[in-house]
Amino acid sequence: MCGLAGFLDPGRRLDPAEFAATARHMAGTLAHRGPDDEAVWIDGEAGVGLGFRRLSIIDLSPAGRQPMLSAQGGLVMVYNGEIYNFRALRDELAGTPWRGHSDSEVLLAAIERWGFAEALPRLDGMFAIAVWDKRARRLMLARDRFGEKPLYYGSRGGVFLFGSELKALAAHPAWSGELDRAAMALFLRRSYVPAPYSAFAGIKKLPPGHYLSVSAAGEAGPAIPYWSAAECAAAAAQRPFAGDLAAAAGRLEALVDRAVSSRLEADVPLGAFLSGGIDSSTVAAAMQRARPGAVRTFSIGFPDSAHDESRHAALVAQHLGTVHTSFTVSDAECREVLPRLCEVYDEPFADASQIPTLLLCRLTRSAVKVSLSGDGGDELFGGYSRYAAAAARWRRTERAPRGWRAAARHLARPLAGSNTRPWRRLRKLLEPWGHESARALYGDFLSRWRDGDGLTPALSPEAAEFAAPLFPQLASLEQAFMLIDATSYLPDDLLVKIDRASMAFGLEARAPLLDPRIAEFAWSLPAALAVAGGPKLVMREALFRRVPRALVDRPKQGFEPPIGLWLRGALREWADDLLAPASLRESGLAADVAAARWSEHRSGRRNWAYPLWNVLMLQAWLGRAQNR
Repeated sequence: MCGLAGFLDPGRRLDPAEFAATARHMAGTLAHRGPDDEAVWIDGEAGVGLGFRRLSIIDLSPAGRQPMLSAQGGLVMVYNGEIYNFRALRDELAGTPWRGHSDSEVLLAAIERWGFAEALPRLDGMFAIAVWDKRARRLMLARDRFGEKPLYYGSRGGVFLFGSELKALAAHPAWSGELDRAAMALFLRRSYVPAPYSAFAGIKKLPPGHYLSVSAAGEAGPAIPYWSAAECAAAAAQRPFAGDLAAAAGRLEALVDRAVSSRLEADVPLGAFLSGGIDSSTVAAAMQRARPGAVRTFSIGFPDSAHDESRHAALVAQHLGTVHTSFTVSDAECREVLPRLCEVYDEPFADASQIPTLLLCRLTRSAVKVSLSGDGGDELFGGYSRYAAAAARWRRTERAPRGWRAAARHLARPLAGSNTRPWRRLRKLLEPWGHESARALYGDFLSRWRDGDGLTPALSPEAAEFAAPLFPQLASLEQAFMLIDATSYLPDDLLVKIDRASMAFGLEARAPLLDPRIAEFAWSLPAALAVAGGPKLVMREALFRRVPRALVDRPKQGFEPPIGLWLRGALREWADDLLAPASLRESGLAADVAAARWSEHRSGRRNWAYPLWNVLMLQAWLGRAQNR
């Protein structure tokens, strides 16, 4: 796990002596991602500079350093991540003159032998890769299947820039930052900026499962998929799992054991996050099975019992026999993290669990350098109640006459932005009947703010595609909604959250449940096993074989601090400043709309904590960006 950055300046606008300094400066902004080593590689004639910060995990010797040259000398690579099947790939690459035992060297050898695009489907791992081909004079970028590792890119002043985080691109002298208003509108709806957007116009996130090629002239081609979750899910659905619940649980148990074992490869201490819920307990149980008596687990708790899972985590850890560390954080400690959020996440990000996630990663890094997480379980196995709720609402909507649905859309449109109570209630009654498709309905289900709220101008048709993402055809509506989350909410919210939080402290987080074999199995489950039996039926059944049902079988509990209470108390003054009408108008937001919700929230009449948190995080980020 590391940080990478670089540029391709075909006009060679920098003095040759500045190339190395610029690459080092860009990589230096990512020192938190790679505190163990730094290095750069430049080709002044081609205008290429590559910078790297290393977090040493496998092969701690100089043989694992990057930027790394291929055995034949034609390729130079910087890469962030882990290739879990690198030993199997190494066996396939017989005849390669190895210098060390790192997965980086195996990855580069695979690209050199098979070609960049051809090597990607063979990789089992999480990664962001940049390779400069000295002979073909082209730059190639790629990102892993689910988007565990970030990769930003774009052009400024004729210079092509790329890096693990936006701050690395902004460190280049050619940088200029113009806000992308469509991205901001999408953020307010979703709490995150969805790929391929970024906070800045002309700068993109490479979508998960894609690669692209950049010519020597700095011209980027289109992002090309080498793997598609939607296509894999559709194919798996055509070959449904034929066994009963017991067989499905056994199959999942074996797949998780395999995925966890492959993610224990490291030359440094490992641990696991443990909340005591289904996902993290499943991972911890498999880890303990693979390494009996040697597993360390970590959790944090809150003084408020309604938000505290640490007692459940402690009971699971005791049953499994892990070496468990738990820490109860005070409200004051959580609030002290606030000033760091904009710096850590680099663009607007408003998942409130970012706060405890940062604190958990800080605690974990005090003892280990790698930690396994349970990310992906909810999206693959139906852990959210919204799947059933959205499906039920669409089935009711679909039964209504088309004429009535069209009339509801027509009548609701003029009410957009109205905050008088009667009109707001009328709009709320009309909106559920006005959706044209299940896809559009689920897009609204995911939104903190909608067009009808009037906080921002309506989304453009192009941006609206990301507000209501691709709707795949699967066995049930619930499974289709799950896949939408796996291709949007998972990579752009959950994996962003854990990547930035862990990397802020030089901690590597690995997600075994995102193993492609587990995903394909989940997508192959018939509706009777995937959704009809309740949330995570198969995963629960598998876990109950190793952990007593009484320890983990309870309603899902979010990993979030009491934001709503804070906004009425200790954070009220901070929120008052950020929600001042003049400040909101300067940001292009409707001050009266935000003020109405803020007034209702402060008084306790309504709980608008999450929509307001989106506005607050945007305002805080814009203020920091303006100051910079």
